Amino acid sequence: MSRGRRLTYVLVAALPILLVAGIWLGGHPEDLPGFVRSGLVAHQETRVVDEAIERIAADYYRPVSRGQLASASVGGAVGSLHDRFSHYLSPREFHEFDSAPTFAGIGVEVSPTKEGLGVVRVFDGSPAQRGGLRTGETIVAVNGRSIAGMASEVSRALIVGPPGTDVTVTVRGAGRHGTRAVKLTRATISEPVVASATSTVHGRKLGVVALATFSLGAHGEVREAVEKVQREGAKGIVLDLRDNGGGLVEEAQLIASIFIQHGVIVSTRGRNQPTQVLRAVGDSIRRPFPMVVLVDQNTASAAEIVTAALQDHRRATVVGTHTFGKGVFQEETAL
Repeated sequence: MSRGRRLTYVLVAALPILLVAGIWLGGHPEDLPGFVRSGLVAHQETRVVDEAIERIAADYYRPVSRGQLASASVGGAVGSLHDRFSHYLSPREFHEFDSAPTFAGIGVEVSPTKEGLGVVRVFDGSPAQRGGLRTGETIVAVNGRSIAGMASEVSRALIVGPPGTDVTVTVRGAGRHGTRAVKLTRATISEPVVASATSTVHGRKLGVVALATFSLGAHGEVREAVEKVQREGAKGIVLDLRDNGGGLVEEAQLIASIFIQHGVIVSTRGRNQPTQVLRAVGDSIRRPFPMVVLVDQNTASAAEIVTAALQDHRRATVVGTHTFGKGVFQEETAL
């Protein structure tokens, strides 16, 4: 018998054995070698998802796009983690998330008081700033109507409105000596990353620097704001991190370094990442000044890093409530 014919007989005899083995291993992937199992099983799991998407797109009683189904499947996978820090955003949602927040109004942050709305923050370049409104004052009337005792949602609604329209607010100064009426033209307001002001408390001038988020380049704006209030005569700094949900860890390192000359800012460790220690980068503001950090329950992530670093280095006193308590770092990943 020729060699070729013998090889044919061997292959024919082996085929049933290979077929049975294939069927068995297909139903028992755990018996496959690791490198084979990982490839085949992953492919099978992915194929199931693809087939489900194709079946729904083809047979569902109303049209559903494959892109919509794929997005929903990723969202479901992330949602199954039950992790409040992990979220999937559709392209439209991510665009809105990544855009600076805007609203139409006069450009102030307020809090309710017995008399009306206390001015907590005046945005730089806003109609309110051009009209001379200052932190610490109180808006007691809108268009001649008293807002004392009015629900804050209602009184705020009286102030906001379409850009280009006018609103008159009656303001009482921090010293409660009389009121003044200020006519302002509403505008589209982009909330600034940093806002600053000086205020005299018990005869001592203080600088207030409010940071909204740790976005790219925020450290430069914070430094400029600190140096600005110092030039205006501030003898102490209040760093306001209330309602600051965090942002870039690198910005937290750089902002903390404005006030801390050397030492550890934060250390990180993870399941698949090596331990990393972020230290002060130097070039801190040398001129000594007392400092307070304001925090609340919405102070989170990078804001907590800066707060903790300033407290650990005994550079600032922390005032406020318990912070959010976020102990993980997040990354944005495009799919």
